[in-house]
Amino acid sequence: MEPGSGSGAKYHPLAVVESDAVGAGTRVWAFAHVMRGATVGSGCNVGEGAFIETGVTVGNDVTIKNGVAVYAGVTIEDEAFLGPHCVFTNDLRPRSGRFKKTAEAFLPTHIARGASIGANATVVCGHRVGEYAMVAAGAVVTKDVPPYTLVAGVPARAIGFVCACGENLSPRLSCTCGRAYERHGTGLRPLD
Repeated sequence: MEPGSGSGAKYHPLAVVESDAVGAGTRVWAFAHVMRGATVGSGCNVGEGAFIETGVTVGNDVTIKNGVAVYAGVTIEDEAFLGPHCVFTNDLRPRSGRFKKTAEAFLPTHIARGASIGANATVVCGHRVGEYAMVAAGAVVTKDVPPYTLVAGVPARAIGFVCACGENLSPRLSCTCGRAYERHGTGLRPLD
């Protein structure tokens, strides 16, 4: 790893980092590409072969594993986890050539604080994955995922609730780590 351009970030010599908005302590590994106009916060880990397009915003302390593709219109909040080879779309009806849409026409996608997207999962554009929600490996997200909810399948459906620490919650909405939750809308919120 070599230091980035004065930001305190570190870039592998085989990474392509065109953005000047990469935070301190972020590491970008071999064959990853961070395009000009993308923003990546501090303390992130961008894995080998990842692609972050212009117009993407990545918060602080985000893990982006190998082979992840993050396209324009996606916002990822702090402490999110993107598993190997997960994919984000940004156009429900993509076309090339004369029918290709501009970035302004793309549907935004929002990954909230602490959410985890499993390996090979797909998040279809226009949806929000809530705080500390968990998308199982291989799932296809076609609607919003409420906070602290575990979804799986194609299309992804709620199969339970998870704690901020990642463990499944008991039927009483408590975790072995000591945290407890209550229902809030279609998801949960922590009890303070």
